[in-house]
Amino acid sequence: MKKKVKEQITKKKVQKFQVGDLAVYPAHGVGRIEAIETRVVGGEEHDFYIMKVLDNDMVIMIPTWNVESVGLRNVISEKEIFLVYDVMKKKRDAVADNQTWNRRYREYMDKIKTGSLYEVAEVFRDLFLLKLTKDLSFGERKLYDTAQGLLVRELSTARDTDENTILSEIELLFEAP
Repeated sequence: MKKKVKEQITKKKVQKFQVGDLAVYPAHGVGRIEAIETRVVGGEEHDFYIMKVLDNDMVIMIPTWNVESVGLRNVISEKEIFLVYDVMKKKRDAVADNQTWNRRYREYMDKIKTGSLYEVAEVFRDLFLLKLTKDLSFGERKLYDTAQGLLVRELSTARDTDENTILSEIELLFEAP
């Protein structure tokens, strides 16, 4: 009996998506739920969200019961966009310049993997500011491009506008007043 109650409580907490919903998968970005399918894995039936990433058409199968732990979430609301912009406006003192590039890389990669757009915005901001003072390593340039892509795509989806408009708005945030 306890197990059944626990399962019901757990199911209530799990984010539910419908076919056609837009969702964000950490480090891959915005995708559309294309289907909800039942598959047999290890002799047991499980339901999966079949999500197609909009940027590159990659298809990801996410167990419906595992949504929380993989970090699948809704696209941010239009109201939250300004909070993301606030993160980018906050100037970080001495942008991790005392760390080696590979330590910064690991720190930034961990932030991107969280799936939080706020963390991605921090990575973008830090690398944007670092880029102004020195050349980024190859890995940092790739992370910068990844963070920018994730940020711009989700913000443009949330605002229902084109990516160039969002990119222009972001660049304005970094201009001196």
